[in-house]
Amino acid sequence: MRHPPRSALLLVAGAVALVGTVVAPVVTASGAAPVCTVEHSVTSQWDTGFQGAVKITNNSAALSSWSLTFDFAGSQKVTQGWSAKWSQSGTTVTAANESWNGSLGTGASVSAGFLGSWSGSNAAPASFKLNGTTCNVDSEPTPPPTEPPSNGTAPALHVSGNKLVDADGRTRRLLGVNRSGGEFMCVQGYGIFDGPVDDAAIKAIADWKANAIRIPLNEECWLGLSNIKPEYAGANYINAVKALVARVEAHGMTPILDLHWTYGQYTGNSAGCSDVHATCQKPMPDAQYTPSFWASVASTFKDDQAVAFDLFNEPYPDRATSTTTQAWQCWRDGGNCPGIGYQVAGMQNLVDAVRGTGAKNVILAGGLAYSNDLSQWLTYRPSDPTGNLVAAYHVYNFNTCASESCWNSTLAPVAAQVPLVAGEIGENTCSHGFVDQVMKWFDDRGLSYLGWAWNTWDCSSGPSLISNYDGTPTSYGIGLHDHLRALNG
Repeated sequence: MRHPPRSALLLVAGAVALVGTVVAPVVTASGAAPVCTVEHSVTSQWDTGFQGAVKITNNSAALSSWSLTFDFAGSQKVTQGWSAKWSQSGTTVTAANESWNGSLGTGASVSAGFLGSWSGSNAAPASFKLNGTTCNVDSEPTPPPTEPPSNGTAPALHVSGNKLVDADGRTRRLLGVNRSGGEFMCVQGYGIFDGPVDDAAIKAIADWKANAIRIPLNEECWLGLSNIKPEYAGANYINAVKALVARVEAHGMTPILDLHWTYGQYTGNSAGCSDVHATCQKPMPDAQYTPSFWASVASTFKDDQAVAFDLFNEPYPDRATSTTTQAWQCWRDGGNCPGIGYQVAGMQNLVDAVRGTGAKNVILAGGLAYSNDLSQWLTYRPSDPTGNLVAAYHVYNFNTCASESCWNSTLAPVAAQVPLVAGEIGENTCSHGFVDQVMKWFDDRGLSYLGWAWNTWDCSSGPSLISNYDGTPTSYGIGLHDHLRALNG
């Protein structure tokens, strides 16, 4: 699935073709609260003008007056405003409080809006200052991350027949959530994770009685390529992921590291972006960097078999190739795939990259059609010398394979031979009727599933399980929340 909060909602207001609220993410790589946070949005846009808004939240000492400043990246001009005294000098915009809204207590928020003109481009402001203090950044330096324990309290896992089991042979179903952010924040230049990932934030997930968290990653950020800000790249990114894995394991949950966004230019059918960089979901992983990514990740965690590896989020070579056979061959073998302009790393290449390090960790491999099609997964499954290969599946209410009849015909045969994990389940209805059906079908067969996503987005833009990182469920998230607690309470 193209998750709107990643490809639209969180790409800030610079996406000039979008009309709708676009929120600037907050940098909270270490989980520390910023002194202040600012959400900037474009609520509507036309040929030469737009309507914008800012929401300011004060996380520090109470203020008796406030003044917000930011710089436009282009030729934008504020022409009219409300709920603040708006002014502009060159590219610098100032919004100062009115007499009636100057008081801003600790934790309090205030909103203001404006009309503006633009030409050429309407890129979003890159930073904001409240009374001279930069917002959306950690209030203190990030402390050195802790090294992950060899096993934490999460069990080492391996495949036994069509089940995932621990070292004592006990079956472990992976039931939990996706914690999105690590795939997009770094490449967009805002941080490493979207929202807090400190111990309290991870405990909130555990309190739902989840036993697994899927953590999407970005290959360019992990590898520290030159287009990523150094503070969010390479060792800094890796150490942040290691620290998060340690916290997840410390709460007894299985971390699933998922490669979400990758390098390679694709502008064909269903392209998520035209950028060569890892700024969106690509149809297949690239041969240039992805094997190196997985070799590095596997080397980092090969002594910790509590960590599982999800090779590639949602393959869709079927949108580029002319036949289904070509798509499955591309999926497994990579190389020169029809319709894809870069060298592809197939699933076999990635299994080999992981196993070449000596890592025996469980590996997940999703099928075609954004991991919604497993119809020929058994025919084309990669060879794994350790036997620790799992089939991954994603399902949303708008997918092609989103009915019991399809699950019975295409999923059941796979689940009879290998463990099956629904790495993403969700719906775009702000309710949970569909995921309730999914969970029942998977429960009846002892299978695994993880809800998308543990982020505080608007459920109408993309499935968002929570409205607050303390674990308060949305009207959609309450379905998974209540179900996990009933299963594991």
